[in-house]
Amino acid sequence: MVHILAHGVSLGYNNVVQGYSKILIQEAKELRLKGQTYREIRRRLNLIIPKSTLSSWFKDIVLPKYYYNKISKLNIEHLKKARLIAIETNKVKRQEFLGGLDKINLTIADSIQSHETAKIALAMLCLGEASKYKSTKSFSLGNSDPRIIIIFFSLLRICFDFNLEKIRCTVQCRADQNVEELERFWQNVTGVPKRLFYKTRIDPRTIGKPTKKIDYKGVLRINYLDTKVQLELESLSSLIYNKLLLRYGPVA
Repeated sequence: MVHILAHGVSLGYNNVVQGYSKILIQEAKELRLKGQTYREIRRRLNLIIPKSTLSSWFKDIVLPKYYYNKISKLNIEHLKKARLIAIETNKVKRQEFLGGLDKINLTIADSIQSHETAKIALAMLCLGEASKYKSTKSFSLGNSDPRIIIIFFSLLRICFDFNLEKIRCTVQCRADQNVEELERFWQNVTGVPKRLFYKTRIDPRTIGKPTKKIDYKGVLRINYLDTKVQLELESLSSLIYNKLLLRYGPVA
């Protein structure tokens, strides 16, 4: 096998012995004296020269003062690039992780169409978010998160003979918010017509206090005029609680 070295000499055997002309070495030294890095020197000479070889050539060279500032800046740039790469890598890993979780939970999520599963979910939602029975003709649930509102309506439809006319909605907001805009927003979210909305309630405690969250759309309180539904859900949540307590006992 024939190998062509940097100085243009061919060797007719397999073991390559590196050799470089004095002109090439001198040119490399002059570039180093000007404060160029090993990478810059390799690029300028258009050769891949081992770091150990370059170090032996430059061992007696005194580098200019500005070289160290240059290296410091290069290190900072390399660090920034490394951080950006790390961020992108972590983002990909996180997406893969979340995708894996979605794959695991997809079948479970599909089971929400089951009447029994949906009823348990609704009972747990109302246990945490809805008002409790107080001998009134309705029960209410309020939240600022449209997802909670949509889940509540959807589960009601799956579990019971849902009647839109039993719905009453009230927007609750801060003093500096646009009432008409908020009403349109929640009407679009729920699909409930304007005639089933009570007058918007403005919190007087917020007068003179600007809203800090730009995307805050107030709270939508839903009253469902069906005590039987409320009592049925409270019964289910109590039974679930008692069964879990009997099976697993207190946490501590």
